[in-house]
Amino acid sequence: MADAPVSETLSYEQARDKLASVVKRLEAGGLTLEQSLELWERGERLATVCGEWLDGARARLAAAMATREEDAGQAGSGDDAPF
Repeated sequence: MADAPVSETLSYEQARDKLASVVKRLEAGGLTLEQSLELWERGERLATVCGEWLDGARARLAAAMATREEDAGQAGSGDDAPF
């Protein structure tokens, strides 16, 4: 039952889909305690990968928004403004 280690090269979508599969298998039941624990641990690792992707996306979005705000502030501060 031991799955391969969670790869750090998984895309967000791959990790999310694998996590959903783990959850379905756990919810279906019929597993031994050891199998359930292994799946739970795999799910935790997949959730961490998803969280890292989301944190990175939030950081990129915040940086893009900050750059946009800086550009907008600089564009409106010149004497050559048309209005």
